[in-house]
Amino acid sequence: MNTTVVKFGGTSLASAAQIRKAAAIIKANPSRRFVVASAPGKRDSADTKVTDLLYRCYDLASGGKDFTPALDQIRARFAEIIEELGVEFDLDKELQIIRSHLENDPQRDYMASRGEYLNSRILAKFLGFTFLDAAAMVCFFPNGRFDANRTDALLRAELAKTEYAVVPGFYGASDDGRIHTFSRGGSDVTGSLVACAADASLYENWTDVSGMLFTDPRIVKNPHTISVITYRELRELSYMGATVLHEDAVFPVRKAGIPINIRNTNRPEDNGTMIVPDLPADMQKRIVTGIAGRKGFTSVLVEKSMMSTEVGFGAKIMGIFAANNTPFEHCPTGIDTISVIVNSAQFREKKEAILQQIRHELQPEYICVEGGLAMIAIVGHGLVYAKGSAARVFGTLAKAGINVRMIDQGSSEMNIIVGVAEEDYEAAIQSLYEEFC
Repeated sequence: MNTTVVKFGGTSLASAAQIRKAAAIIKANPSRRFVVASAPGKRDSADTKVTDLLYRCYDLASGGKDFTPALDQIRARFAEIIEELGVEFDLDKELQIIRSHLENDPQRDYMASRGEYLNSRILAKFLGFTFLDAAAMVCFFPNGRFDANRTDALLRAELAKTEYAVVPGFYGASDDGRIHTFSRGGSDVTGSLVACAADASLYENWTDVSGMLFTDPRIVKNPHTISVITYRELRELSYMGATVLHEDAVFPVRKAGIPINIRNTNRPEDNGTMIVPDLPADMQKRIVTGIAGRKGFTSVLVEKSMMSTEVGFGAKIMGIFAANNTPFEHCPTGIDTISVIVNSAQFREKKEAILQQIRHELQPEYICVEGGLAMIAIVGHGLVYAKGSAARVFGTLAKAGINVRMIDQGSSEMNIIVGVAEEDYEAAIQSLYEEFC
């Protein structure tokens, strides 16, 4: 039997009603053998995530203040879930352990992990599944660095002898028993690790959206959902922030070639988005997969005659930015010009030092610094073979009265990145969506 690993996010497990929805999804397919659970998220816009309440407890305890009111809020959240689900669970015993920890040796990562721990214990009881504590299988070195090899070995051994199980996301432990959490994409990372260790045929990531959208819904009203996207396309779009999964969470399953299905817990009938290593043959005619962008960039243009014949010029200018701990985002070049696109916030405090070094070390004839730029990425495998794609991009922007300040096409020809003034950003996204959707 094929194995499907399912991960449910915080909004999907925020209440007893949501947990019932998740349970129905899990039980609907016997191949959904391993479940990775998050802590209860917000039930509505005015609510507070359980993880935030746990952080509040830690902050109060470590500051010598009374944490009881915050802990009581956590008690109330879980007590309500337990009562409505009708499961037998000794919440008082677990909360007493947490209280003792706060009183004697408060640790931030330990506290942050308890939402996933408790919710997974409860979900396992409700499903009748085995509970497998991530602390016994997800390994960290004492310095907090993740131990991928040992984690995979332990997970494989435990999952191989377990038919159905719930594993809490977000955390693991070092050999000394100290809890460590993943810095970003916590439960998504755990889900990906479990999928790899289980040799899963599919990793389902259940959240509160029906997949990835073609572009930003805050700009374009009701953009359509991307049905299928490759890992490479996802990487290009996620660079601009357009993804429901963090890159750290994608890497393990991408390496293993396991497809991901982004699904909506509240609309399980929706197919969502499939993230795959390669597009199916019948999808090859698609030109653009998605459009994403960000504001807050600055261009540093350096001009010098015969630059192209000066060996090491590019390395020198990049070395100056590196020496000032300022990474570059893009670097379009001409025969006698080079533009370095950087994050405005990172560049601002190092601006004078960088410009002074460029003048001193490179002796340029001209330097121009232009801020207030937005970068937009048009991404798709179809850009490689579709004639006139670039012309369509620039023609569309010209019709909308938008001046293109920068052009950069990746060597894979899978993306076209344009720079526009920040005040033109929303109009540019809207016009490009209408052209390519």
